Amino acid sequence: MRHMTLMSTATKTGVVLQSRKKVDRLGRLVTLLFLFAGGVMILFPFIVMLSISFDKDAIFEFPFPFRLIPEHLSFENFRIAIINTHMPRLYVNTFMIAVGVIVISTFSALLAGYALSKLNVKGGKIILLVVLATLMIPSEATLIPLFMLFKKLQLINTYWAFYLPAIANIFGTFLAKQFMDGIPGELREAAIIDGAGEFQCFTKIYFALCMPIVATLIILTFLNVWNSFLFPLIMLNDPAKYTIQIGIALLNARTQTGQSPPGLNMAATVLSIIPVLLVYLFFQKYIIQSVAHSGIKQ
Repeated sequence: MRHMTLMSTATKTGVVLQSRKKVDRLGRLVTLLFLFAGGVMILFPFIVMLSISFDKDAIFEFPFPFRLIPEHLSFENFRIAIINTHMPRLYVNTFMIAVGVIVISTFSALLAGYALSKLNVKGGKIILLVVLATLMIPSEATLIPLFMLFKKLQLINTYWAFYLPAIANIFGTFLAKQFMDGIPGELREAAIIDGAGEFQCFTKIYFALCMPIVATLIILTFLNVWNSFLFPLIMLNDPAKYTIQIGIALLNARTQTGQSPPGLNMAATVLSIIPVLLVYLFFQKYIIQSVAHSGIKQ
């Protein structure tokens, strides 16, 4: 009798486990379907953009009815877009701004984060809260004061109008401070005992350990600079120094007036996205590797 009871209990347990497995499989299937549907919704506009950019007939007007695979594949839209927008010059201008802003903002953010995290500055928490509160101020509210200041300093239409504001990287400072809080302070104390100064502690110890956050700051800053439109539009008045977003906007304006075909607009947009994808893919892998190989224990 006892043996039969045990067999019955085991059978019920097996049935329960099988039903749970079925529920888990169904839940994973539903999750995958939702993710697939969301991915299709996100990617569809980019697929349309690629399709139109490679469509030779789109040189004159939007193809109607829309076809996902163009009848006549061609790179003509890209060739004309590169010539009409002076794409190589836009690339160089935007990269020059992005590289300078990345170097200045990343280094200043790491220095400020190190000071707030490891130097026990009096009132450091209050300073951090006040600085973070400035993030609530819309960036558009500071455009006119910055323009007037840079005009007085004769920095309008120069890249210094982008480099100088990069010194105050508030969000980057917060990220760097939070990251350095997880690095043991004993490393700094041991280095100081060995005769190292604060700057040496920062450059030789903490900076080397902050590669994951450095890669994150590079990605965020590059995306911000590359996609910026309003600030460059106000600070630059020389077409030879325009950034890529201004060039795309000028091409869009011609498209709206019928002076520029839609295929050129799509091709130029594809060209503007390529550097962003390359930088993101490269540093995303770098972040994962850095986090996996830079574990620190107290």
